[in-house]
Amino acid sequence: MKMLVTGSAGFIGSHLVDALLARGANVVGTDNLVRGRRANLSAALANEGFTFIEAELGDPEALPAALPALGPFDMVWHMAANSDIAAGVDDDGIDFRDTFQTTRTALALARACHARRFVFASTSAVYGELDETLVETTGPLLPISNYGAMKLAAEAAISAAAETFIDAAWIMRFPNVIGARATHGVIYDFCGKLLADREVLTVLGNGTQQKPYLHVAELIEAMLFIVDATAETPGRHLYNIGPEDSGVSVADIAAAVIERAGGLARIAYTGGDRGWVGDVPRFAYSTQKLADLGWSPKLSSHDAMLRAVAECCQERGL
Repeated sequence: MKMLVTGSAGFIGSHLVDALLARGANVVGTDNLVRGRRANLSAALANEGFTFIEAELGDPEALPAALPALGPFDMVWHMAANSDIAAGVDDDGIDFRDTFQTTRTALALARACHARRFVFASTSAVYGELDETLVETTGPLLPISNYGAMKLAAEAAISAAAETFIDAAWIMRFPNVIGARATHGVIYDFCGKLLADREVLTVLGNGTQQKPYLHVAELIEAMLFIVDATAETPGRHLYNIGPEDSGVSVADIAAAVIERAGGLARIAYTGGDRGWVGDVPRFAYSTQKLADLGWSPKLSSHDAMLRAVAECCQERGL
């Protein structure tokens, strides 16, 4: 099969590219290399089944003319988005351009390249801050960040496309995804802070923020499983993906990173119950629908966190 992967040089996108190539697919990857890294595609670039095009999906006028000509595609995997939630607080144009506009462009590419199956990387942030277990039918959806708002708008655009030129659309809502090649997130940030100062680790909030964490390897496994299991069913497919637990706290993650880095730093909390405006400090996330389909993660949030801490610290020289 021939696949188009947007955001292919990013954290999740590059792992997806590797998995699709391992399955024998022909893959065309696009990325603007702002958050993505060419180094993440080192194995893929050596594979004759992979073609990479540097492209800015947030600006359709800047798209290389050659991209639609590389079709037709069997499926589009749309991973491109702004991944820095805090940055979107100061400038809502970031999420509009890098999350919503990239989705409109990816849908236009799907239409132009006759790709009638579309997979979208969404997020638990679309739910907002709710004191209830989050299931796929939870509503109304009232996100509290521009990041979540534009992901939700992108979901709506994909849903509309499923009435016209998309036969099957998969909307997959991710929890906090961690692991090798990360370019952002709490573990990545803690490693960067300890590289700058081995004595004090500043932690945003009071450390009690607690969220589910999924290792990127299991995320990719889950995404492929969902598509395989529902491939013959047209229409919209909406799934929460995550671990089957309540998560781990920011304080636990900080302690794990400090221990891995030598155990010398003390923690300095900035205070408050969240790290930034738009941060959801804790939520309960149901993955029962995915479990009923037949897939569950092998790693708990805690085990995924420890594996990711080891990978990030090794990558960054801690």
